[in-house]
Amino acid sequence: MAEPDEHAQGLETHRKYLLRYAQFHLHDASLAEDAVQDTLMAALAQRDAFKGRSQLRTWLTGILKHKIVDLTRSRARGLPVDASSLGENDESGDGYFNAKGKWVDPPADWGMPDAALESSQFWAVYQECCQRMSKRDALVFSMREVMGLSSEEICKKIEISTSNLHVILFRARLSLRTCMNKNWFGASHE
Repeated sequence: MAEPDEHAQGLETHRKYLLRYAQFHLHDASLAEDAVQDTLMAALAQRDAFKGRSQLRTWLTGILKHKIVDLTRSRARGLPVDASSLGENDESGDGYFNAKGKWVDPPADWGMPDAALESSQFWAVYQECCQRMSKRDALVFSMREVMGLSSEEICKKIEISTSNLHVILFRARLSLRTCMNKNWFGASHE
C-alpha cells in the first residue's frame, strides 16, 4: 500500500476533473470546491476501502455524487419555498398544442444531434441553459439524466414524492428544450 503522502498526491491528480464535475452539477464554484475537498478527505479517510475493482477516478466520482446530493439537500432545507417551486407561474405546457394535438410552434430542426454532442460550444450553451433553471430543477434533472439515478433514489435522497419528481422533471425538460431551441438549435453555429 502507498504511504499516506503518496496516496494524497494520487488523489490530488483527480482534483481538476472532480472540480469540473462538481461545478457542472452545482453551478457554484465555491460549493464545488467544498464538495471536492470533502470527497478527497473522505477518500483519504477510507483509502483502505478502495480495493482497485474500479478506476480510482470512478471511485472518487461515486463519492462526489453523494457529496453533491447531500450538500444540495442540506441547502434546500434552508431555502424558503417560493411560488415557482409550488408550480405557480410556470410554463405548464398549455399552449404548445392546438385542439387537434398539433404543435402551435414546432421544435426547431435539431439537425445532427450526435455531432452537437461533440461540440464544446454546444456544452457551453447546455450549461448556460441548466444555470437558468431553478437550482432544484437543475439538480433533479442532473441526478436523473446525467448521474443516472433511479426515481426512487432521487425521491429518497432529496425527500420528495414521486409525483413531485415527475413535475420537476417535466418543468426542467421544458425549460431546457425552450432554452436549447432558442440558443442552440434555432441559432446559427459554425
